[in-house]
Amino acid sequence: MSYVVAVVGATGNVGREILNILDERKFPLARLDCVASRKSQGKEMSFGDRTVKAQALEFYDFSQADIALFACGSGPTKEYAPKAAAAGCIVIDNSSLYRMDDDVPLIVPEVNPEALAGYTQRNIIANPNCSTAQLMVALKPLHDVAKIKRLVVSTYQSVSGAGTAAMDELFTQTRAVFVNDELKRENFTKQIAFNVIPHIDEFMKGGSTKEEWKMQVETKKILDPNIAMAVTCVRVPVFVGHSEAVNIEFETAISETQAYDALEAADGVLVVDRREDEGYVTPIECVGDYETFVSRLRIDPTVEHGLSIWVVSDNLRKGAALNAVQIAELLIEKYLTKSRVKVDA
Repeated sequence: MSYVVAVVGATGNVGREILNILDERKFPLARLDCVASRKSQGKEMSFGDRTVKAQALEFYDFSQADIALFACGSGPTKEYAPKAAAAGCIVIDNSSLYRMDDDVPLIVPEVNPEALAGYTQRNIIANPNCSTAQLMVALKPLHDVAKIKRLVVSTYQSVSGAGTAAMDELFTQTRAVFVNDELKRENFTKQIAFNVIPHIDEFMKGGSTKEEWKMQVETKKILDPNIAMAVTCVRVPVFVGHSEAVNIEFETAISETQAYDALEAADGVLVVDRREDEGYVTPIECVGDYETFVSRLRIDPTVEHGLSIWVVSDNLRKGAALNAVQIAELLIEKYLTKSRVKVDA
C-alpha cells in the first residue's frame, strides 16, 4: 500500500531533510507533494533522482493527501493544520504549537509509540522540540532499568535549529571577524561567531527561557510526569548537531554496566564511549546519521544513585525530520491500512 504525502515547508532546512529521509527510507509513496509559500511556487525540489515542483500552501487541497508533514513554523501551521485535519489529512507537526495540547499526542516512536493512538481526536500529531527528541531516546532505556527521579541538563544547540538565516549569520559573522569587516547581528541577541549564548527563545517568569520550559514539560508528557528537571539551553557556533550534558538521578541503584547494556540494546541509540582521545562523539561527526549517540557514561558521585552522560544527535534529522518520518511510518504500520486518495496512474 502506498500513500499521498504532503511536505509543508518543503523549501526550508527541515523540509528538505524530510524529502531526503522519505527517499532514503523508501517511504511507500503514491505521490509526493511539495508545499511551500506562494513565493516558492514552481520551485523545483530534489527528491531522489527526480524533481518535484513546489505548490502554494494557500491553494493546496489537503483532501487529496493522506499525511501532511508540517515544517513551516507556528504561524502557517496555526492557519493551515486545522484545515488539513478537517479535510481528513493526518497532520504531523514540527512546530511547538500543539505539543502541550492534551488531545494531541507528542511522539518519539522509540519512547512512547502507544500514545500515537490518540491522533484520532484531532487528526494532529506533534513532533517534540529538537533537544527533547534526542534526550528522550537516550533516557528511555535507562528509565526502564531504574526510574529517573531528577535531571540536570545543559544543551549546546547548533544554529541550524534557528533556521537558514541563522546559519547564514554564523557564516557571515565568522568571515567578518577574519577580514575585519562590519559584524552584523540580526538573528541572535549577541554575536554568535566565536561565542556561546545562554538564551534561546524568550524569557519567562522565573528566569527560564521558553526553550528550557519546552524541554521540561515535553519530557514530562513523553517520558514521566514525575521527573524533576533543571535545564540550561545554550546556542553555540556549530552549524548542525545538538549536544547535551546530562546528569541523572535515579530512584534506585543502577551500575555503569547496567546502563551501558540498556543503551546498547536500545533502538535509535549508538554508544561510543572509549575513555581515550577521540573516544566520544561530537556534533560534526553525527551530521547525516539517524542515531542518537551517547558518550562519557560515568557515575555521578554527587547523588546516591546518579549517572552522567553526553548525548549528541543531528538536530535536523532525529530532532525534526527523521522523527516526523518515523511517526508517519508508525502511523501506516499501526493505523492507516489503506490510502483514502485516488491517484491517477
